[in-house]
Amino acid sequence: MAKKLIPPAKILHYLEDHQVNFRLIQHRTVYTAYDAAATLKKKLSEIAKILFVKADRDFYLAVLPADYNLQMEKLGKIISRQIGQAVKKVILPGEKIMAAALKIKAGALSAFGQIHRLPVIVEKNLAKNKRVILPTGSFNYSVEMAMADYLKLEKGCLGIFGQKKKIKAAKTLKPKKISRAKAKISLKKAVKKSR
Repeated sequence: MAKKLIPPAKILHYLEDHQVNFRLIQHRTVYTAYDAAATLKKKLSEIAKILFVKADRDFYLAVLPADYNLQMEKLGKIISRQIGQAVKKVILPGEKIMAAALKIKAGALSAFGQIHRLPVIVEKNLAKNKRVILPTGSFNYSVEMAMADYLKLEKGCLGIFGQKKKIKAAKTLKPKKISRAKAKISLKKAVKKSR
């Protein structure tokens, strides 16, 4: 019997309570923003990647397009300006620390930092989108909403702290041309080996 998928009630209540227009999207199980883009047949730039970040003693959510890498030094400078003092160290603390700090399952991070009282910092290149697809903390559900609504709801601070990844397209192999005679011989050998 297939396991019944349950939408993330906490996120849905949060969005409904704040009267935000959104669309709940159910999809196959995905663990990364890259997989979400492939599953939903969307551009990587339309999918938000969420990173749990520790700057000195405080935690933040960094929100980037799926096709961007985080640049820690730049993020540290943005946080320093935001809090009014120099940040000495910015790290990705790991899933165990995240799960313990936020009281969630490992890897099940949503894009909604206000639920956890976390400041949200959004990469300006993601904010260029009119709409964005965001993780909900569920591996089977995402939400799509207007970027302006997301920034207003999360009180998102904008900054440039990501760098676009260079993603190489998979190489397609060209089939070798062989004669019919060679193909018959290869087929006969394969049949003999399988017996």
